[in-house]
This record gives sequence, structure tokens and C-alpha cells, in this order.
Amino acid sequence: MTTYIDVIRHGEPVGGRRYRGNNIDDPLTEKGWRQMRSAMPASPPWQHIVSSPLTRCLDFSKELANSLSIPITVEDNVKEIGFGEWEGKTPDDILAEDSEALNKFLLDPVNNRPSGAEQLDVFSDRVWQAYLNIANQHQDKHVLIVAHAGVARAITANVLKMSLDNVYSRLKIEYGAIIRTAIEDNMPAKLIIQGTK
Repeated sequence: MTTYIDVIRHGEPVGGRRYRGNNIDDPLTEKGWRQMRSAMPASPPWQHIVSSPLTRCLDFSKELANSLSIPITVEDNVKEIGFGEWEGKTPDDILAEDSEALNKFLLDPVNNRPSGAEQLDVFSDRVWQAYLNIANQHQDKHVLIVAHAGVARAITANVLKMSLDNVYSRLKIEYGAIIRTAIEDNMPAKLIIQGTK
């Protein structure tokens, strides 16, 4: 018995590059919609979709669930990490306020969180518990989680048992990127690297 859980990052949101976390609810741009649609395999294998409640994920999730005639669940615990006082700010905005803050964050995101931001270990724990719950509820099925780069990183870090700082500072998740994990007979999850189309 194998349970597959794929995670796709949403496409490009309206508003350009900025820290939007879980308090900024921008929709997808037209390019973002194209990124998501072009990421879809010719024969999607999914039997259930779990979506972040944020518009940049949920709008596409609803469209996909409708086109595949499969159920969708909205899961609050797979929304993006909260960026505190950086919510809605561009990298240039942050640099203008503190020339060192962004570099420190990128080098060591665990210990250099913006003021009021969700702690990385707390975020990772909530995402991982959501992942385990999804796996338990959908045993022997193939599920798609439509979420965020931070969520994909948190799941990857937990599956590979890597330190959070390494994954968050080194792993880039592009718009529309999909990672696949598998859980076989209640064994620990493993990451499956897929080839390109």
C-alpha cells in the first residue's frame, strides 16, 4: 500500500516579488494561471486536492478539482508562514529600512526572523502535522496539496530529516514546481525526484 502526496507551489501572484506570507491574499496573475496549468501532467493522477485557504492557491484548486471531478479540502495548516512586519514588503523596502536584515535572514532564517513573524520550527511542525493527517486520511491514494514555497520546504525538510536553516536558505521552489512524496506501508515518507516532461 503506497500513499502518494504531491505538493505544488502556486503560480505568480499579483503584486510582484514581495513577502506575502499568510496575511497578504493576492490572486494569481495571468502568467501565474499559465504556470499552474502548464505544470499539470497530461493525465493527472490525483484523487483528492488539499488546498491552502489563500486565493493564490484556492482559486486554481477549485478549477482543477472541478475539471477532474474530484473532492477538495481547504486546510488552514498548509497556508504560508507568517512574515510579521515584512508582510507585503518587497526586498527593496526591507533593505531601505535595515541594510543588513535581509542578508542575515537569508543566511540564517531560523535565528533572524522579522519582528512578529511565525517561528520557523512552529511553522514546520504545523505543516508536518497537516501532512501526516492528510496521509492518514487518504491512505493508498494519490493526493495533491496546492500550497506555497515555505510549505514545500517544510515537508522536504521533514521527509529528508534536514535542518530547517539548510532547507530554507538553500532550496529554491519555483512557481508551479511539484514535489512528490510516497509513504509505503506506514514507513517513513520518502521524496521522489521526477524527471522533466
